[in-house]
Amino acid sequence: MKVFIFDLLPYGKHFDQYKESKYLPYPLPKDHFDPEIAARTFEEHLKIWEEMDKLGFDGVGLNEHHTTPHGLMNSPNMMAAVGAQRTKKLKFLLLGNLVPLHNPLRIAEELAMADCLSHGRILSGFARGVPREYNVYGVSMGESRARFEEAVDIILKAWTEPVFSHTGKFWSYKDIAIWPRPYQQPHPPVWVPFTGSKETIEWAAKYNFSAVIPDHHRGLTQDIVGYFAKQLASHGTSITPEHMCFFADAYVAQDRAAAIREYSPFYLYFVHTLWHHGSLEKASSPQGTGYLSSASYDYIKPENRVGAGVDREGMMRTTLADIERKIDKGELAWGSPKEVADQLIAGAERMGANTLLLNMNVGAMTYEVFLEQIRRFGRDVLPRLQAHQVTRVPAAT
Repeated sequence: MKVFIFDLLPYGKHFDQYKESKYLPYPLPKDHFDPEIAARTFEEHLKIWEEMDKLGFDGVGLNEHHTTPHGLMNSPNMMAAVGAQRTKKLKFLLLGNLVPLHNPLRIAEELAMADCLSHGRILSGFARGVPREYNVYGVSMGESRARFEEAVDIILKAWTEPVFSHTGKFWSYKDIAIWPRPYQQPHPPVWVPFTGSKETIEWAAKYNFSAVIPDHHRGLTQDIVGYFAKQLASHGTSITPEHMCFFADAYVAQDRAAAIREYSPFYLYFVHTLWHHGSLEKASSPQGTGYLSSASYDYIKPENRVGAGVDREGMMRTTLADIERKIDKGELAWGSPKEVADQLIAGAERMGANTLLLNMNVGAMTYEVFLEQIRRFGRDVLPRLQAHQVTRVPAAT
């Protein structure tokens, strides 16, 4: 299996004054921002990526967020270009550019630059983004799906056609030939995060893109993977483990109790306070905006629909007892090296995924703890994972 570590790149300081209320003010004004902390945060994460490269991790997962300290990566393309200069083999899974919010021609150009700068180490991901970010950029949530699909169509044309023109609903171009072009031909591999909406699954299958899928609810996961397999088949493609990336939470320690003791303060800060920043406001609700279709989840079995979407209120009620239950159910791979490896291999086999994307630094973990975790995981867990090969996708049968 290939193993990537997801790095949200959170601002390197906890806002302790807001932990009790579980509410981080939005917008968070300038007086909360310390440029020295931000500069240090970027440098520390780049050092982590250098260490990952030395330890043999396959890559790092990056994403795009705006106006929030839970992720300082406004431009994953810029971070990948910088990271490529500090590493030799590490790949950069961009998960992803929020293409409905930007000029897609600029995204195509930036990704081509990053691919050349890295000598072909870019895996390009495209995402729609959370509703809050549409308000930031003044883009209608009701236009999200149409903008998303048109933008990716433009990016693919820019990458692959000698000269292209495009006349669309949102963007138009005439006789464009981008320079530079991607290092990888015809273009970097494309990965798409699946949260459950059938429109995204159908669209990804049409292009034979690969999928990144969390395993928060096993019945839901099986429905998503099974539907993806059927959609790929309708376009003449058989699903394989190379289509699939298992997105999971992991933390390796001496044992289960040590993992809970060491990691739970960061995890609880994230799920209680940091992750929901700006998404609890009335203006950030997608209801009635057209962001979601009423039929988006109709392919999911009724008993599994409870797992679709983000249950922010439920996350904010998470307790230590809940964490222990999640570990017991295999939803969090926390524990000894053997326990973590066993859990991740079992999850990858269940999903049929030959790539892992692992969360192991949510909640603004300190540099020292993150570095030690990367080293511990790289020494005690990574070799066993990379030696394992997933050969089938059970939900496709």
